[in-house]
Amino acid sequence: MRIAALIVAAGRGTRAGTDVPKQYVSLGGRSVLARASGVFSDHGAIGKIQAVIHPDDLDLYTASISNEACELAPPVAGGASRQASVRAGLAALADWAPDLVLIHDAARPFVTSAVIGRVIAALESFPGAVPGLAVADTLKRASPDRIISETISRDGLWRAQTPQGFRYADIVAAHEKAAAAGRDDFTDDAAIAEWAGLKVALVEGAPDNVKITTAADVEEARRKLEAPMTLEPRIGTGFDVHRFTEGSSVWLCGVEIAHTHRLEGHSDADVGLHALTDALLGTIGDGDIGQHFPPSDPKWKGAASHLFVADAARRVRERGGRIVNVDVTFLAEAPKIGPHRPAMQARVAEILAITPDRVGIKATTMEELGSIGRREGIVAMASALVLLPFSTSPGVV
Repeated sequence: MRIAALIVAAGRGTRAGTDVPKQYVSLGGRSVLARASGVFSDHGAIGKIQAVIHPDDLDLYTASISNEACELAPPVAGGASRQASVRAGLAALADWAPDLVLIHDAARPFVTSAVIGRVIAALESFPGAVPGLAVADTLKRASPDRIISETISRDGLWRAQTPQGFRYADIVAAHEKAAAAGRDDFTDDAAIAEWAGLKVALVEGAPDNVKITTAADVEEARRKLEAPMTLEPRIGTGFDVHRFTEGSSVWLCGVEIAHTHRLEGHSDADVGLHALTDALLGTIGDGDIGQHFPPSDPKWKGAASHLFVADAARRVRERGGRIVNVDVTFLAEAPKIGPHRPAMQARVAEILAITPDRVGIKATTMEELGSIGRREGIVAMASALVLLPFSTSPGVV
């Protein structure tokens, strides 16, 4: 299943009253666009991220993502309307031919991985899915001079959010149909899909998944991100061992190293990344690698272990956590780790979106003692330190 995310960032955002379009405003050291795109990058199901920007904003766009670990496809220029911009983005995805596409407003930086997951799950049964929140307030219709003329029932009313997900071929056809009919007045992609006769399901959104529109929204977002927060350190540890079998190379911390044997395992048997996955999961008390990626599941046969580490890092970040540093120690007689240490540090840093100086890679031999000393396999031990918002759950003083 190929899933693409289309980030719509071509608007001018004049109501925000900022010096630059709102999607490039800095919130806590990262642009609104970078924060929105990063959530999709961290989600394991998203295979491609395509941004649509205003033709005049290339320098702003480049600067806003220059320090981000997420990889985005080269941006495409949007059109005079949101519909035109989305059509341009959909066209840019044609060669990649996704099965599903999630269309998201760049001005919603607080979207969560859970919301993304609910949209994707709904697309198994429906051609379209939209996150939303049921309307809780009483609604009034007013005249131009703000005199109430009617009270509207809120039963069955929802506030739509993004990402709005669709089967790619269906939403492309709907947009083309709308363009052919001269319709450019739709306020979101779900409205186009509904007009084209597609069934669009509602899934639960998130209260924090707000769209930044006004100057007040920008200030509220900054207060949320920049307000002092009490953080607590969490330490997790991991341990893994794999035996050697016939082969010509091993994978260690995401780097392939030529060797007389390979490590045996259901996935690529990267013993270092397996230990690191467990260390990260340990910081949030979220089970272990076998629970989330069971070796009995053929889906993970031969899988690259960076997927496991990235998923653990996503789980940490979903809880508001920040990875401070990680450390991996190998116990092995061979191959030699030292010549490959910089490459391992760089690869782990890339996976975790941290700097290489926050990644420790060490190795020692067993002085020919025991099974590891007899060169029957490799052991890896890992530790991770993360900072999480202070918990006030029962049992925590």
